[in-house]
Amino acid sequence: MRYRFGEYAFDTDLRELHRGTEIVSVAPQVFDLLDYLIRNRARVVSKDDLIDAVWNGRVVSDAALTTRLNVARCAIGDSGEKQRLIKTLPRKGFRFVGTVQEVRRPTDATLSADPGEPSFQDIAGPDRSDAAAEDGFAAAASNGGTMSISRATRRLSIVVLPFANFGGDSEQDYFVDGVTESLTTDLSRISGSFVIGRHTAFTYKSKAADLKRIGRELNVRYALEGSVQRGGNRLRVNAQLVDAETGNHLWAERFEKPVADLFDMQDEIVSRLANTLNAQLIEVEARRAQRSTHPDAMDLYFQGWAHVNNGTTAEYLTQAQAFFDRALAIDHDNVEALVGSARVKAAIGANLMPDDWKAHLAAAALALTRALSLAPDHARAHSVLGLVQAFADPVQGIAACERALALDHNLADAHAFIGLAKFFLGRSAETEAHIREALRLSPRDNSAYRWFMFVGLAKLFLGADVEAVAWLRRSIETNRNHPVPHFCLAAALALLGSLDEARAAVQAGLVLNPTFSIRRYRARAASDSTGYLIGRERAYEGMRIAGVPEG
Repeated sequence: MRYRFGEYAFDTDLRELHRGTEIVSVAPQVFDLLDYLIRNRARVVSKDDLIDAVWNGRVVSDAALTTRLNVARCAIGDSGEKQRLIKTLPRKGFRFVGTVQEVRRPTDATLSADPGEPSFQDIAGPDRSDAAAEDGFAAAASNGGTMSISRATRRLSIVVLPFANFGGDSEQDYFVDGVTESLTTDLSRISGSFVIGRHTAFTYKSKAADLKRIGRELNVRYALEGSVQRGGNRLRVNAQLVDAETGNHLWAERFEKPVADLFDMQDEIVSRLANTLNAQLIEVEARRAQRSTHPDAMDLYFQGWAHVNNGTTAEYLTQAQAFFDRALAIDHDNVEALVGSARVKAAIGANLMPDDWKAHLAAAALALTRALSLAPDHARAHSVLGLVQAFADPVQGIAACERALALDHNLADAHAFIGLAKFFLGRSAETEAHIREALRLSPRDNSAYRWFMFVGLAKLFLGADVEAVAWLRRSIETNRNHPVPHFCLAAALALLGSLDEARAAVQAGLVLNPTFSIRRYRARAASDSTGYLIGRERAYEGMRIAGVPEG
């Protein structure tokens, strides 16, 4: 069944929520909560009704229920104050009060709509129409049949196979299936991805997995499989990414956590895996694209992002920009290439590589304006816009990042950019908390070295030089191809009296960016906040003592 209300489409079969053509990420419990409220919209449902339906009668605190309701409201553009769609009736319960149109799903496997009925493609966008056909492939396979698939394997296509419950505790099944389901939803937001729907994936549950055969049946390049095991008060999660064409293992991850709130833990597990997989898949697709004799726009896009992920030296950024430019020459409306190009321009401007760094930030803003005119709900575009705006209007930059997080709650970069914007506002004491949230979502992120630098800068401006040195060294150790933290480390070391180390840090920075100077650094003042400006004077003094060129 599909339900439409306003600009939203809620598909209970595919378990997807769409705003226009964009998928809105929702955790399984939030989806179930919306499902129950929408299906029972003719009446007021009580707190106990929701707990019985969504949590199978488990003990759920009022705070946890309120949190899930607020997340549900946010997902559909509502709020606790407006209550346009989900209304709270004090001492009675809750009711979905929005106007809903029911759209029944056609029964044949190709989902061809009746002439007078809205098609599935109208709701979910052009790519998702093939997801229904994939459901047909899985049905044939599960019934022992075979189906010939003639079209080429989709780039960045993946199936998330049901995670195995190795603990033997049947009560864990709900949690384990929730991890699988949430990963399916979150991975579908990766740029250019095609993710097999959960109903198809679950036909392989509890079956011996021949991943090459599954890849052929579903016409996907990659398969993600994993397991969850509970031992005492700890939970162990294993996941591995496999090339379904060759059977080669491309990546594996294992981590353990103490068992606390299973719902919050599920969100963290999914966000970590989704963020890591995003980077891994870009790298794998970039390697494939290198072997292509006739690369298309998306091939070039993947190669561009792979170079961005290497570091922020002039060499890497120039190479990345060339790939994005080639992609846009082939397809000038390629949103992903526009966002990638903007990210490169923002990095050039933010790292003070040329004297006209402001022009690069302006060019980045122009590319993002173009991208958002084509895809208004592109989360990464809003996030990069937040970074660009932070250098001129940090308050506006924070708002753009908050918009990005409303569209994709796993977007760790957006949390980090909020921390940077608050640093620019003179609220350096708040920066670390935002970076730690980014690291919680994506602890091995390719951008982590930048995030460490943000905290290092904040500590330097606060006068906490010992802590600044620790964070800045962590940044450099994570990725040595980023010039700015070398100069900031030099300033902190100089202020601590470690002059030999400070001078060595300056030389390492100048190897990466020979044009960096105190003059250029002074020219980039993002705000007139007193705390920020006082901190900058500390940084200038430390750089002078360390021997950074005046410029």
